[in-house]
Amino acid sequence: MTTADPTVSVESVVAKESTASSAHKALSSPWASIAAVVIAILWTLPTAGLLITSFRPESDITSSGWWKVFTSPSFTLDNYDQVLNGDTALSTYFVNSIVITLPAVIIPVCIATMAAYAFAWMKFPGRDFLFVAVFALQIVPIQVTMIPLLSLYVDLGLTGAEAPGGGFYTIWLSHSIFALPLAIYLLHNFMSQIPGELIESARVDGAGHVQIFSRIMLPLMAPAIAAFGIFQFLWVWNDLLVALVFGGGSPNISPLTARLAELSGTRGQDWFLLSAGAFVSLVVPLIVFLSLQRYFVRGLLAGSVKG
Repeated sequence: MTTADPTVSVESVVAKESTASSAHKALSSPWASIAAVVIAILWTLPTAGLLITSFRPESDITSSGWWKVFTSPSFTLDNYDQVLNGDTALSTYFVNSIVITLPAVIIPVCIATMAAYAFAWMKFPGRDFLFVAVFALQIVPIQVTMIPLLSLYVDLGLTGAEAPGGGFYTIWLSHSIFALPLAIYLLHNFMSQIPGELIESARVDGAGHVQIFSRIMLPLMAPAIAAFGIFQFLWVWNDLLVALVFGGGSPNISPLTARLAELSGTRGQDWFLLSAGAFVSLVVPLIVFLSLQRYFVRGLLAGSVKG
């Protein structure tokens, strides 16, 4: 009986290794590589067509498809010039998007990191109940909360361009409120995977919660914070509904997406401007993702493997 458990243990380990080896071989086979390449091509083909369209003259766009550029190439920068410097004036909306997005990312990240630390490593009455309540808030549709929030903002005098902060307060607060449940849940799961011995040793050395949080937790949580920050940045940058509802449609506080929604024209005839404007909108998210890509991958894999 004493030798049965080690035998079963060794057999299970061997079985797991063989399963992992077979899965690795299947995913690294030539057919899997070919399938990945085909999927990548099909996924990027519409984007490539939109990019080519943004550089084509208006007459060519309205008369032929973007693939005709390979037989009769014709390119121009007039679309981008009209989008940035013409009547469209995307530059103002571009700045508005930056003003909206940065605080809407920083505020929930700051609050969520502190809340996640409290839920993970601080004992207080009702902690488990509050964490379950925060988790349950993720299933509440955003559309359900918009009218009560807007009524509250009106009562507090936070709406309109004449309000404090130029009317941006309502958009910042709304994005932060909507992001906090998911942010707290993700950061809590990451933080709870940190060995408790590390926290105990810091407490033995006389460190308090503030020192543990600032000197130990924050450096270790950098990948998870960066991963959520990218998600939140992309969601806020590409948002249209929240900005329209809480921004009141004012050009002074409307984001880039609000103007892009108008570029197609009332009869859908300004697609040459829409294609150029779409790639103007893509510049900042692409830079953010590429600059934080390594942290993004590490944040997604954090806590998935123990040992």
